[in-house]
Amino acid sequence: MKIGIDCRLYQETGVGRYIRNLVKNLQILDKKNDYVLFVLSKDYDEIIIQNPKFKKVRADLKWHTVSEQFRFPQILNRENLDLMHFPYFSVPILYNKPFIVTIHDLIYHHFPTGKASTHSSLVYNLKLLSYRYIIQKTTQNAKKIIAVSNATKQEIISILKIDKNKIAVITEGVANDMVIQGVGKNSNGKYFLYVGNAYPHKNLDRLTDAFRNFSKDHPDVKLILVGKEDVFYKRLKDKVEKMGLIGKVKFPGHVTDKELLNLYASAIGLIAPSLMEGFGLPVLEAMRNKCLVLSSSIPAFKEILKENALYFDPNDTEDMIKTMGKTTLIDSANKEKILENAFKLSLGFSWEKMVRETLKVYESCVSL
Repeated sequence: MKIGIDCRLYQETGVGRYIRNLVKNLQILDKKNDYVLFVLSKDYDEIIIQNPKFKKVRADLKWHTVSEQFRFPQILNRENLDLMHFPYFSVPILYNKPFIVTIHDLIYHHFPTGKASTHSSLVYNLKLLSYRYIIQKTTQNAKKIIAVSNATKQEIISILKIDKNKIAVITEGVANDMVIQGVGKNSNGKYFLYVGNAYPHKNLDRLTDAFRNFSKDHPDVKLILVGKEDVFYKRLKDKVEKMGLIGKVKFPGHVTDKELLNLYASAIGLIAPSLMEGFGLPVLEAMRNKCLVLSSSIPAFKEILKENALYFDPNDTEDMIKTMGKTTLIDSANKEKILENAFKLSLGFSWEKMVRETLKVYESCVSL
C-alpha cells in the first residue's frame, strides 16, 4: 500500500507525541508499505527519514481552517494514496478516498463553554458547530477508527452512534527516552507536579483552590504546573497571583523531556485532576518512572492506573485536599508496593505495540 499520514501537528504536545512515535516506529517496523508524510514547512527538516520507503510532502495548511477543508484534499489526491491516516479528528470532509482516523477524546462534546476559547461567543459557537459536524462525518466515513482507550471507544459509540466493530482500541505508550535511566527514585522533593495544558476541563482552577488550603498546613510544599504558556495559563497565573500563591505555585512553561524526567523523579506525586480525558500520557509516564499518581476518578485514568493510584472526586475540592494529605501519611512499604505495581502495569504500554496494532488496522482496510 501507499499510505499517507497527516503530520501537521508533529511538534504539538499530546497529539504531536503520538504522531512522532507513530512515524518513528513505522520506519523501524514496516519495510513493505510506502508512506507519504504531509508536513508543515517549519517541521520539514525536523522529521528525519531513515527508511527509503518514506517521503515528505509539504502541506502548509493550519488545522481547523477553511483552507484545510478545500485545499488539503487536492494535495492528498496528487499522491494517489491507497489509505490515509488522520491522527486527529480535523479531517477534510471533501476527501473521498479510503482513510482511517484516530480519535483521542470527545471533550468538546462535554465542555462546550466559551471559557475554553479566546474567540467571541459567536465565533466560538460557529467553530463548535463545525467541529461536531466534521467529527460526525469523519467517523461515519472512515474505514476504521482508532480509539486510544476503551473509555474513548464507549464515547464514540454512545455519542456519535458508530458501530463498535468499526473501532479498534489501540493505547499509547512510553518511549525509552521518557524513562529515567540509572537513577533511583528521589522521594525528597517538596512539590506536587502537574503536566499538561490549562484548558478548563483540566480542572486547574479547582486544583489551585485545593492547594491553597493544603499549603496552610504544609507551607514548605510547592505545586509545579508544567505546560506551554498560552492564554489559559496566563489566566491561571493571574488567579494564582491574586490568591497570593506566587512562589508556592510555579509555572516553568514548556520543559525538555530530560527536565520533565527530573521533575517526575523528585515529585511527591503527579496530580492529574482532569474532569475528562481520552487517555493520559503524563499519568502513564509517571507510572513508568515510579512517581506516585494522585488522580481524578474518571474512566480513562482508572482504565490505565487500575488500583495503583490515590483517587479523588475531581468535583470535590475537599476530597482533593484530603488526597494530597494522604501522601504525608502513607507508609513507605505501601507506597513502594503501589509504585512497583504501577510500574509493572505500565510495561504493557509501548509505542512499538501501538504501531504493530496500527499496522494491522492499515492491512484490514485493504479488503474493506
